[in-house]
Amino acid sequence: MSRENRDVTKGGTVLRTALVFLTGMFVAGGAAAEGPTSMKEGAGGSVVQGAAGTQGAQGASGDLQRCDKPMGAVAVVEPQDYVMQALAQYSLQSPVGLIRMMIQQSNCFIVVERGMGMQNMMQERALAGGGELRGGSNMGGGQMVPADFILTPSAVFSEDNAGGIGGALGGLLGGRSGSTIGAIAGGVKFKEAQTSMLLSDARSGVQVAAAEGSAKKADLALGALVIGGSAGGAIGGYGNTNEGKMIAASYADNYNNIVAVVRGDPNLQRNVGTIAQEAAAGGSAKPGAVFNEGDVLAPKINGVKLMADAADSAKVLASLDKSDEMIYMGEEENGYVKVESGKGGGWVKKLLVWK
Repeated sequence: MSRENRDVTKGGTVLRTALVFLTGMFVAGGAAAEGPTSMKEGAGGSVVQGAAGTQGAQGASGDLQRCDKPMGAVAVVEPQDYVMQALAQYSLQSPVGLIRMMIQQSNCFIVVERGMGMQNMMQERALAGGGELRGGSNMGGGQMVPADFILTPSAVFSEDNAGGIGGALGGLLGGRSGSTIGAIAGGVKFKEAQTSMLLSDARSGVQVAAAEGSAKKADLALGALVIGGSAGGAIGGYGNTNEGKMIAASYADNYNNIVAVVRGDPNLQRNVGTIAQEAAAGGSAKPGAVFNEGDVLAPKINGVKLMADAADSAKVLASLDKSDEMIYMGEEENGYVKVESGKGGGWVKKLLVWK
């Protein structure tokens, strides 16, 4: 065998040995890193998938936290502009829809609309107020479920080329084989998406929970390997990965941590019904004015009766005129509200007073 042929054979043996070493290294590293947020090559879809409705979730990820009953109502706000700009670089849109489905699938919170759909909700109420909707539409004030919590998502991307590994191996092996190995390892890229979620109490504005996490993926991409008279070839081409999968996985990890915080502190949990109950209540509750304790009210007409109890058959204590002011005491029953006035305390029909 000629010296040239021996060199080629030797180079091919070294190349195959190094490839086996590299493959084993990355497989072992990938297996060690697997967990709830690990990304797997060839797996379609994302960590967050399936559907959710009033009767439960379908096709949800097994890694998502589950709750027997909701712990409050949450509104998910749009990320800040710099986050949206970072997402746009990877052709990704707002993650709010993804997060909202995740929350509903878990049944740990009720999701209330406070995004773009809110404009349409207010438009419907404006149409009702203007008399444009058909009679009996049951659309008006006092029907919305209040948000107990505000959830704000964020995301930061980083992408580093791990070509240093290839350079080190190339220098170690030397020659054309070393250059080839360096080019192959240079095709290994390490991507990371760091995300966070902040949960604030909607009434006090106090931040009650925060979670930060990341999803990572190492991808070994090999181009066409040509071994022959000329060194190199089209080697190290790196295919685009699905950044959306990583973002979904990282947000799922964030959300699981948020759930753990609220579940672990009964003081943070609010008294709400199930999704089906709250949705049904929205359709059955009669619209009307909403008064807060301490509001100053006045009769809409003269001769409004001040009653001893919240019933039509109760004793009449006084007759109130439009000029009489009342203080709402925070109690409502049978269509009556409890008030204090210059003529004494009692109950008046809610329909007959306003702020």
